[in-house]
Amino acid sequence: MTALRPERESEASYGEQQPYEPYEPYVPPLDDETVALRLSDLSERIGEATSASGASSATGVTESPTGGRAARRKAAKRRGGRHGAGASPSTGPAEPSAGEVSSAPLSRVEARRRAKARKPSPGVLVSRAIGEVFITTGVLMLLFVTYQLWWTNVRAHAQAGKEASNLQEEWESGKRAPGEFAPGQGFALLHIPKLDVVVPIAEGVSNKKVLDRGMVGHYSEGPLKTAMPGAKSGNFGLAGHRNTHGEPFRYINRLSKGDEIVVETQDDYYVYKMTSSLPVTSPSNTSVLNPVPPQSGFKEPGRYITLTTCTPEFTSKYRLIVWGKMVEERPRSKGKPDALVN
Repeated sequence: MTALRPERESEASYGEQQPYEPYEPYVPPLDDETVALRLSDLSERIGEATSASGASSATGVTESPTGGRAARRKAAKRRGGRHGAGASPSTGPAEPSAGEVSSAPLSRVEARRRAKARKPSPGVLVSRAIGEVFITTGVLMLLFVTYQLWWTNVRAHAQAGKEASNLQEEWESGKRAPGEFAPGQGFALLHIPKLDVVVPIAEGVSNKKVLDRGMVGHYSEGPLKTAMPGAKSGNFGLAGHRNTHGEPFRYINRLSKGDEIVVETQDDYYVYKMTSSLPVTSPSNTSVLNPVPPQSGFKEPGRYITLTTCTPEFTSKYRLIVWGKMVEERPRSKGKPDALVN
């Protein structure tokens, strides 16, 4: 017979019904030692699985997908390419770094272009040259102004002070006798008490020998020759710088009528009082030095003094004139006049 049939039961049990006994699963005893062993075994298995997965990810080895060829291709595409490189399909070849580019040898054309780019253009060179010229010119002008306004005064004051000291020493020792004086030679001292001016008077009006040395010059040569202060009649003409080189006549425009002007010589003091002035006149107006100057207000010969200087300040375009009239002649033996004592 080909039909299936149950195995023949034993004769003792055949035809008899056995009582039903419920199934009870086996439960191992739960003592502390058994639980501890199972927990330690479970933690060891988990640690081994974790280390195995970490090692496989570190080495970059991935399990091949199960299935056929189509499944493997799909898995490779998901990983980033057919060859499984893991790189993005859009990623191209790596760009060379700046150091690699600069270290690469240049062709002759590129080298010439770079050298030409580094070389300044003619316009830049011209602008640099013009700028340097302007800067140099400015520095030179500043030095010149400093020399004119400061250093010439320092040097002239020193020279004039030395000449005044020499004059006084010679007068006291009696080495110098009054009379004719050589050009540039000092022979008197000019005092203007109101302006606090004490300056030597030298023979002549030479810039180099007299005026630029901080002294006042006496018109004593040629058609401009004027009288000496000791003459019984005449005009004692003096010239001096208004600016730079000691500038002894800088403020003579501040003199007013009646202010004293004193000339000190080896033997006498000659005291003048300011009478009038001519604020502006031409440098060629030599009539201001005449024995009786026409614009001075004097009407007859007398003993006069004339101070001349440049105007306006810091120019030599015009001349400023101040006149005075002698009011006292005092021997040195009688002491200083009141104008120098007060």
